[in-house]
Amino acid sequence: MQDGTPWPGNNTRDHPGMIQVFLGQSGGLDTDGNELPRLVYVSREKRPGFQHHKKAGAMNSLVRVSAVLTNGPFLLNLDCDHYINNSKALREAMCFMMDPNLGKHVCYVQFPQRFDGIDKNDRYANRNTVFFDINLRGLDGIQGPVYVGTGCVFNRTALVLNQVKRALTRRKSGKHADPTVPVFSLEDIEEGVEGAGFDDEKSLLMSQMSLEKRFGQSAVFVASTLMENGGVPPSATPETLLKEAIHVISCGYEDKTDWGSEIGWIYGSVTEDILTGFKMHARGWRSIYCMPKRAAFKGSAPINLSDRLNQVLRWALGSVEILLSRHCPIWYGYSGRLKWLERLAYINTTIYPITAIPLLFYCTLPAICLLTNKFIIPQISNIASIWFISLFLSIFATGILEMRWSGVGIDEWWRNEQFWVIGGVSAHLFAVFQGLLKVLAGIDTNFTVTSKSSDEDGDFTELYMFKWTTLLIPPTTLLIVNLVGVVAGISHAVNSGLSVMGSTLRQAFLRLLGDHPSLPFPKRFDGSPEPDTHHCCRVVYSSCFHLFTVCG
Repeated sequence: MQDGTPWPGNNTRDHPGMIQVFLGQSGGLDTDGNELPRLVYVSREKRPGFQHHKKAGAMNSLVRVSAVLTNGPFLLNLDCDHYINNSKALREAMCFMMDPNLGKHVCYVQFPQRFDGIDKNDRYANRNTVFFDINLRGLDGIQGPVYVGTGCVFNRTALVLNQVKRALTRRKSGKHADPTVPVFSLEDIEEGVEGAGFDDEKSLLMSQMSLEKRFGQSAVFVASTLMENGGVPPSATPETLLKEAIHVISCGYEDKTDWGSEIGWIYGSVTEDILTGFKMHARGWRSIYCMPKRAAFKGSAPINLSDRLNQVLRWALGSVEILLSRHCPIWYGYSGRLKWLERLAYINTTIYPITAIPLLFYCTLPAICLLTNKFIIPQISNIASIWFISLFLSIFATGILEMRWSGVGIDEWWRNEQFWVIGGVSAHLFAVFQGLLKVLAGIDTNFTVTSKSSDEDGDFTELYMFKWTTLLIPPTTLLIVNLVGVVAGISHAVNSGLSVMGSTLRQAFLRLLGDHPSLPFPKRFDGSPEPDTHHCCRVVYSSCFHLFTVCG
């Protein structure tokens, strides 16, 4: 540091809270004479023995610091690997937030994620176009898109006040209000008992305790939060505000408060974004999906298979944690104002990792049949065949609609299907077992921040780099078992004569077609390029596989 003392944040797990104001209230000016926005560095206190709640805890600390220093009514949330790509993005969000009719109901405005540094084939489905350009746009017509963790502008009232703000509004309008929710003016909070407007000291004490239970022991933060028009208390000096900002990022500040349970980012899952958005929607707020022509924000994406699978594992583990918690959308929030279709979308968001189990059987049983020469699937009737063919046609039609609505080509759509199989038998499967261990046995699993591409690296240097991870064991094993099953089936057919050769060869051929969607997996090891004409062949092969399996 400038005075020669060592920087206190060298130990990332044990250091005091630190705040450095680079540009304050009377900050510098740019080359055109315009005032520059404030720039404040914040590092919350970390001590051994305290639960820091990872990203959710960091975001809550930033919410409190910003309330003490500036108390702006809106907050922009960006991951560290994202940047602003459209200078008018915030203005786009303000059109919704400040709308006189819609704005008072909006909790956040979500922008789609767009990425730099993805290879032209998008081997690991990083763009996720179907999700961002179809699913979230569809949810915008119900109660709004889910919060995806970055590229989002929040209404501070929805994050911090929730029922308190609405109780204040109801009491001012003379309507019934919850008597347990305190209503303080700024003078009440600064001066204490004088002019509080309560019948006796006991009721005042209970109201003060209620405020401390909700927001924590910071009079300045409470005063700033309850100010209707934003801003900070006019009597507070910069030195007082800075001291209070250090206090609200201390390790023990959130103890015995509603932070992380009812206020701010919600704790209990490594995917705090889904959980936080769900709680807001359950309270009756709605969100907005904003898709300007020029991408609002851009970020980096993992271009290595191992890093991508670890990212998918973290997302899936968070979904399993929510599914097995009290916040599960299957049973939580029925007393609130969450719309049924929105609830269905959240249920789908939390249960999708479980599909790894039937997918594992789907990829394993045919190979076992070939190895044992015992086919467990009986001949089905004509009526059952019609039902299965109808199901296949509906899935096929869904794929066509996804390509049409999202504007993606058949190659990108098929890449998503391929990676779903690879991620399903690896990351999703691990997430299910890790989630069960954490909930039932209390064995916590730590996740690491996903490695992203860097501009300093060569063009897609890491794309062809092989990094071993235990997540590669299940898909590798399945591929080997299926190939051995095909060889065993053909060998058995040759040795058994012409009477069974036709049936066995057909099963082996169908097994190869079934393995075809996972063919990109071994190609990840050598990184060899692939002609674009292969994509059409894959779709045709996969269609034939499903039809032959049903009709055969």
